[in-house]
Amino acid sequence: MEHPILFISVILDWIGLPVPHGPIGATFLEKLTAPYLTYSWMLMAFLFVVPKLTLGKLELVPGTGQNFWEALIGGLMDFFTEHMGREKARALFPVLATFFIYIALANMIGLLPGFMSPTSSLNITLAMTLIVWSFHHYLGFREHGWKYYKHFTGPIPVMAPFMFVLELIGNLARLVSLSMRLFGNILAKEILLGVLFMLAGAVFAPLPILCLGVLVSLIQAIVFVLLSVIYCVGAMEHAH
Repeated sequence: MEHPILFISVILDWIGLPVPHGPIGATFLEKLTAPYLTYSWMLMAFLFVVPKLTLGKLELVPGTGQNFWEALIGGLMDFFTEHMGREKARALFPVLATFFIYIALANMIGLLPGFMSPTSSLNITLAMTLIVWSFHHYLGFREHGWKYYKHFTGPIPVMAPFMFVLELIGNLARLVSLSMRLFGNILAKEILLGVLFMLAGAVFAPLPILCLGVLVSLIQAIVFVLLSVIYCVGAMEHAH
C-alpha cells in the first residue's frame, strides 16, 4: 500500500504506457514499469547524477557539496574500519557504502507524497539480499579456497551430515531474515502513512509519523549493512 497517487503512474498514463495494477496477469511491459522498479531506476539515476553535480572538481577548500560527501564517506569509512579493520574496509567499501546510501534513500523516498519506497517491495529487498549472500560466500571462497566449505560439515566426521543440514538451514535463514526485515519494516511504514493521509489529510497529522519514518529508514539501512558486514567478516575469518 502506498500513497493514493503515484506520480510515476500519472506520467505513464499520460504518455500512453500501461499502468501496472499488480503482478497477476500483468504484461511484460507492465512488469517493466512497475512502481518499485521505476522508482528504483530513478534513485540510481539520482545517485549517479547528483554526486557529479555537487562534487564537480575536488578542491582544497571544499564547498557545501564536497563537505557533505566527505562527511558521509568519511563517516561510513570509519564505521566499516571499526568493524572490519582498515584493509578489509577499503576493499569492501564500494559495495557496502553503495548499499547503505541506496537503501537509506530508497527507504526515505516513500515519505514524499506521490512516491513509494522501492524497498517496500520484497522483489527489491530479496534481490539485494541475494547479492549480499552470494558476495559473502564468494569472499569466503576467495580467502580460503575449497577449505571454506569444509566448515559446513563441522570438525567431527560422524556429525558431518547433521552439521551440514544445520549450516544449510542457517545460511538460507539469512536470506529470509535480511530480506523480510527490511521489507516488513518499510512496508509497515508505507501502510501507516497511507492510512494517515487518507484519514487525517496531508498537513499536520502525519508529521510525527514522518519524523519516525526518517528514523526507521536510517535504522533499517544501518541494520542491513551491519549484518552484511558481519556476514562478510565471518566468511573471511581464519577460523574457517
